[in-house]
Amino acid sequence: MINELPVIDLSAASAGPDARARFHDALHTAARDVGFFHLTGHGITAAETDELMRTLRAFFALPEEERLSISNLNSPHFRGYTRIGDERTGGSRDWRDQIDIGAERAPRVPGPDEPGYWWLEGPNQWPAALPELRTAALNWVDRLSSVAERLLHELLAAIGAPPDFYDEAFADRPHLHLKLVRYPGSAPDGAAQGVGAHKDYGFLTLLLQDTVGGLQVEGPDGAFIDVPPMPGAFVINLGELLEVATNGYLKATNHRVVSPPGNRERYSVPFFYNPRLDARIEPVPFPHAHRAPGVTQDSANPLFAEYGRNEIKGWLRAHPAVARRHHAELLDAPVPVS
Repeated sequence: MINELPVIDLSAASAGPDARARFHDALHTAARDVGFFHLTGHGITAAETDELMRTLRAFFALPEEERLSISNLNSPHFRGYTRIGDERTGGSRDWRDQIDIGAERAPRVPGPDEPGYWWLEGPNQWPAALPELRTAALNWVDRLSSVAERLLHELLAAIGAPPDFYDEAFADRPHLHLKLVRYPGSAPDGAAQGVGAHKDYGFLTLLLQDTVGGLQVEGPDGAFIDVPPMPGAFVINLGELLEVATNGYLKATNHRVVSPPGNRERYSVPFFYNPRLDARIEPVPFPHAHRAPGVTQDSANPLFAEYGRNEIKGWLRAHPAVARRHHAELLDAPVPVS
């Protein structure tokens, strides 16, 4: 398969004025015209990647009862293990299982007058049978947070915006989110939805793929194109908050995963770089703002300037069993106005 996404080398940002200017031009074009690209030169070593993938595979090789010991049904914070088919995208089940991991924090129970999105802060669940998973996952969160922070600064600089404009939104308690995902092959009913077409909620997603393909990105004509894995590279995509921040100049792009054929497994590790839940995303000033076409309008998926409202909306839709068990009051609440 031909790799149609741009390839951006982050190390070029430090390679002198001429190389930095070319890097910014390429990053600007990729972010504006595609919303997806491969990132090399990020500083994450092959040894670090191999160790994470080894630990990930060890978890999914555990007996089901060990995996279910950290079921996300136990967590009002949506943390832990989701069984195959229990997550929904676009109302249809995703044929994958996964662990959802965030920053380790004390449980936050919102008060009567506080937004429901504070439920998303809380502790992770870790399998007793694989204690090394905690170390590997939290180290990955730390490492990729640094890469994402640098990339966001460079992206803002590339469009002519102040690089540190959103630093305050990420200060203190950013809502970082890691998924460890297995796609176990095709569903018994023949459905090919590994994960359905969707956009990500936050600023940036950094995806580690194994060597099995399946990721697809929606092109300008509405057709989906394959994104074959590129060794040593992360796939980067822009989330909805960057679309809000730039009034549509940068766009979040639909993407999906088609299940691998037969019983072949695929593993992936998406990391979501998100601001504090209560951060309000103000429009970023940049020279091309007059060319911005406006934020995508979708009555089924309204976008809010307050980040946490987008995030809780997505979790309640994607994990209906957890929502029914722990958050019936949020399901019955009217859609907030931001």
